[in-house]
Amino acid sequence: MNLPHHASGERDYTAMRTLTVVRQYLAAAFLLVIGLIAYGCGDSATVSEPATLGNLSASTGELQPPFAPGTTDYTVRLSSDVSSTTITASPRVAGDSIQFDNEQTTSRTITLASPGDEKPITIVVADTGAGGASKSYRVTVKRDREDTSLSALSVSEGSLAPPLFDKNIRDYTVNNVSPSVTKVIISATKSNQNTVMQIDGPSGSVTVPAGDLSGQATVQLGGTGSDTKVSIVVTATGGSPNTYTVTINRGPSNDNFLKGLSIPPGKLDFKVTSFVYNVTVLSNVDNVTVTATPRDPTASITINGSNTNSQLINVPVPGAPPVQITIRVTAQNGESKNYTINVKRAALNGNNDLKSLSISPGKLNFEASDTLYDINVSNNVEKVTVTATPQVSTASVAILVNGVGTNSQPITLLGPGLTTKITVRVTAQNGTPKDYEINVKRAALGGNFNLKSLTVSPGNLAFDPDDLTYDVSLLSNVTSVKITAAPQDPNAKSVTINGQPSPNTINLGAPGPETRITIPIIVTAQNNETKKYEVTVIRAALGGNFNLKSLTVTSHTLSPPFTETRARTDYDLSVIDSVGSITVNATPQDTGASVRILVNGAASTNPISLPLGPSTTEIEIFVKAPNGTEKPYSITVDRAAASSNDNLSALSVNGSSVPGFTQGTLDYTVNVAGSVNEVIVSATKADSNATMAIGSVTVPPGTPTGKTTVPVNTILSIAVTAPSGGTPKTYTVTARQGPTAAPDLLQDDDSCAPGIPDPAVCAPGTSKDDNVTNVTTPRFSISRPVPDNGETATLYINGEKDASSSTTGNILTPSTSLGDDTYDITYTITNAVGESGPSPVMTPKLRIDTTPLGGGGSTP
Repeated sequence: MNLPHHASGERDYTAMRTLTVVRQYLAAAFLLVIGLIAYGCGDSATVSEPATLGNLSASTGELQPPFAPGTTDYTVRLSSDVSSTTITASPRVAGDSIQFDNEQTTSRTITLASPGDEKPITIVVADTGAGGASKSYRVTVKRDREDTSLSALSVSEGSLAPPLFDKNIRDYTVNNVSPSVTKVIISATKSNQNTVMQIDGPSGSVTVPAGDLSGQATVQLGGTGSDTKVSIVVTATGGSPNTYTVTINRGPSNDNFLKGLSIPPGKLDFKVTSFVYNVTVLSNVDNVTVTATPRDPTASITINGSNTNSQLINVPVPGAPPVQITIRVTAQNGESKNYTINVKRAALNGNNDLKSLSISPGKLNFEASDTLYDINVSNNVEKVTVTATPQVSTASVAILVNGVGTNSQPITLLGPGLTTKITVRVTAQNGTPKDYEINVKRAALGGNFNLKSLTVSPGNLAFDPDDLTYDVSLLSNVTSVKITAAPQDPNAKSVTINGQPSPNTINLGAPGPETRITIPIIVTAQNNETKKYEVTVIRAALGGNFNLKSLTVTSHTLSPPFTETRARTDYDLSVIDSVGSITVNATPQDTGASVRILVNGAASTNPISLPLGPSTTEIEIFVKAPNGTEKPYSITVDRAAASSNDNLSALSVNGSSVPGFTQGTLDYTVNVAGSVNEVIVSATKADSNATMAIGSVTVPPGTPTGKTTVPVNTILSIAVTAPSGGTPKTYTVTARQGPTAAPDLLQDDDSCAPGIPDPAVCAPGTSKDDNVTNVTTPRFSISRPVPDNGETATLYINGEKDASSSTTGNILTPSTSLGDDTYDITYTITNAVGESGPSPVMTPKLRIDTTPLGGGGSTP
């Protein structure tokens, strides 16, 4: 007797079945023996596996959908030039039977005589065991009316799998696409140019009409590590479509660089390829905030092992060894890179860092953490000037030349061919010194190896003989550049560019991915000494220009000023405390590029608000090229501490400056005319960002001047609060009203007509109150209280001041006789704060007439 044997792949099932048989033998051995004798050898299993196919395939054409045991309906499409295919089936369990259209067989060749024919077949798999179950499958073979297949398929990037195109294979994969590739071009050729082909991808559709044999489409890929599906559908007139599928796998990103790193309130000069930084913070700084931004957003960041891109780090006590901060950047493909920041807290009053350091002539790229600089100058340079500024004003700076202190500037160098050591010693307030060293080498005689000029065409290069390295950004369509260099010394032996005499044309090759070529320029002096300049030309990838054309901040100046050719992309900006916001203007070279701004790591738009000073704000400008690559620029904005200025800079009443105004004098009195009942007082803050209350009117920060109207003889208070806060400074102004009544001619001097014996009796037509008199020095009374406390009254005749007029009590007398005429008579009061405005004019006007009666003159 042979027990049934099933497919070896069904291990669990076989084990279970074996265990069942063993138990049956142990439990009913006798009955089993009897049964075998009585009924013979048969399928003794008590469980029968369901009948299914284990495999189904076609020799030509592609089975759609792909075979799965549970799927029972399939189609095999043949192109119009293929007439037959062989369908092959096998059972899942060995020993089960298979029939093709009721014929016992495991394969059948299907032949379709003409294009457009189709034929279905039925395949039945049956369990030969005791169960006797069966299952049916249907396969329809179709021959296209016209050839809707492809004859060729290719991609611009990556490798096609399967590698050899077969028109009967409908599914392809594109592998090995670099993570830097953002677009792939798919090219397809139809077998029959009378069909219509459509290439569909996430970027849109491209239709290749009847009559055109080939077509291509540019496919925009997803992010690194993603797959992008493209379908190519070929349709014949009146026929069903034939679809090919291409799956493009973009490789995971290997970019594990940072594009930004900051540590406020500390400062570091971030460069993408600089991995170690030393930062010293002031002694009163307890902690810093480290913020790291990956260049590729798919990369992950840890700071000291924590999964974060921003972390508050405590700084050791003043003077202690530095704390090390490790920023680990892990690319999408798992490759990692570390950036390290060593943060030291200065000893108490121990800041001995420089804020700036420069030498002229010559050039050095100063960084506070770099203490050693080597400078080469021509042999005709005999003196240099060194300028050094400490970070804190309490630190002192001393200069030593070859170990000897000096206060002389400029500094005399040693002879040609020799090196002068200049030490800049910064001593902190607590006495801790720090040395910065500049080694100035003066070329030997006949050793002028400097360039006079250096150009790159096309390209933009700002040449400086003291700058040895240059980056020149080029558009993607530039295939070559011409570099021209000339020496300062016409007797120099040679100038070579990439090993060839100047000028030299450098071929960059066909446009494609980003191209970076560093070209050496070697100047050989008369005495055979050499100097090396380097120009790195950076041609953008196709659609990959991510450079800025301009970068400005409205109403402010960047340091250094922006240039397209500057290799470094970091800039500084210092603003006064009154600047609460700025506007950044960034224009890309490529109009198809986009710009986004981050402020302290967060997305922002203009205007950009600045925290109250003292504060540091990190602004990042990212330029995204059309092909998706990005380039970062940065601006570090330092806002000064708020001002403590609570002074006025100007004070006026009715448009005229207050006499004797100074910022330190707080109380003022101003005399105005008696006809004036109220005045307009205007005050201007010395710091427009201060707050001022002028009477009941509040003048906010940013508004420099305010004014209010106040009655005369009223004390007006003007309170100024500095931008930094504190107790306001209060000024007062009092507008003191001048005389309100006109002077009056005394009746004793208001005489009758001349010649009347009795002065108390007036001739007809005259009176004692008509202000007509023959008295040439008439007296006038004033209604204002008798001047006292240092006040004086002054008479004005026809608007002219009679400075020598006399005052007796409240009586004013002209200093000289008046001739026959008519006069305007007014007066003023002068006190410690000045002279008041004039009183009203006496009415009627004064008239002097000394003509005797009967003397031919007119009678008053």
